Amino acid sequence: MKIKEIIVVEGKSDTVAIRRATGADTIETNGSAINEKTLRQIQLAYEARGVIVFTDPDYPGRRIRAIIEEKIPGVKHAFLNKSKTIAKNGQSLGIEHASDEDIRKALELVYTTASEQVEEIPLALLLKERLIGHPEAKRRRERIGELLHIGHVNGKGLKKRLEMFRIGQQQLKEALSVLEEEEANE
Repeated sequence: MKIKEIIVVEGKSDTVAIRRATGADTIETNGSAINEKTLRQIQLAYEARGVIVFTDPDYPGRRIRAIIEEKIPGVKHAFLNKSKTIAKNGQSLGIEHASDEDIRKALELVYTTASEQVEEIPLALLLKERLIGHPEAKRRRERIGELLHIGHVNGKGLKKRLEMFRIGQQQLKEALSVLEEEEANE
């Protein structure tokens, strides 16, 4: 797998995993304490080759992703589900624990944030589909995040993430159909 972009990861262990799986170049943020020097380095990489932000599916990873997106709009994003990033001992999670195959798949399914007008996802649709404001909402959002390869988000972030990655109502409804079929077969 040849990747021209530079992949932004949190630390050295993530770099080892990315290089093992893809041979791609990385920039390490050194955790959630991302500083201006690192942001300048990411900006230069973005301008030269493009950047894919690939952080852990936890709060610090989401925080790093948001900081980079705010400072450098238009970067690409890759996501892994928590279940793919849990250490064998079950005590920690991170990109470094994912299989090479899972890393490659995530990097094949990158998203770029929308810069032009996008189709709005009505809150009423998210309510109707039990993705917010319902006892099953968290579980359903997690599965929708897996199906659409957009990572896990809370109720407030779902609408924004869908619109940010230009996922329209039709694509959302297709993912919901898969979810409904899975639930019917449980």
